[in-house]
Amino acid sequence: MGPRAAAKKRRDFDPQTFLATIGEGRKVVLFPKKHGIFVQGDTADAVFHIQTGKVRLTVVSSDGKEGTVGILGDGQFFGEGALAGQPLRMGSATAMTDCVVLRIDKKAMMRALHREHALSDMFVAYLLARNIRYEEDLVDQLFNSSEKRLARILLLLAHFGKEGKPEAVVPKISQETLAEMVGTTRSRVSFFMNRFRKLGFIHYNGGLQVHSSLLNVVLHD
Repeated sequence: MGPRAAAKKRRDFDPQTFLATIGEGRKVVLFPKKHGIFVQGDTADAVFHIQTGKVRLTVVSSDGKEGTVGILGDGQFFGEGALAGQPLRMGSATAMTDCVVLRIDKKAMMRALHREHALSDMFVAYLLARNIRYEEDLVDQLFNSSEKRLARILLLLAHFGKEGKPEAVVPKISQETLAEMVGTTRSRVSFFMNRFRKLGFIHYNGGLQVHSSLLNVVLHD
């Protein structure tokens, strides 16, 4: 392939098409609800991109205590630690709903990131946004009450702000999972959820829905 042909191929490269199709080192995998995608301690040999569904990331401490690190949805990556030299998975990933996931071998992803600037730009932007989210989570844990932390998590799970409409949160998300993410007890989560419901901030209709009015809890001093 000559220089012009190679340059044209780079211009024609579409990251979204790359992440939506199978190819060298890429395959689409279907994971049913509650099925493990990988487990803490597994070999870190691939990156995953969620096409549809919700994935829960968890970590288990040496004394067996489990904590929820995050819940990811359509268009998000996970398992990217494989690209940073992590030989083993630092946590586990489980399908919270039926999921369609693109599995990209580590070598294939590294090659694509090296060759295709459009993909590397998109991936770096994603990682930066993810890092900012982690910093915000830390500040939230250090300075905000458990009620504010729960409100913020519900707003994030509902993708608040997208087209100005509330979206259904993960169906049947347990209060135990919310308690792990907030860093409080299940009883406190239950208390706050009942309060939010009575105030009209949330309601249940085949799944949990969050209203923009819940933002008042986060902004209120």
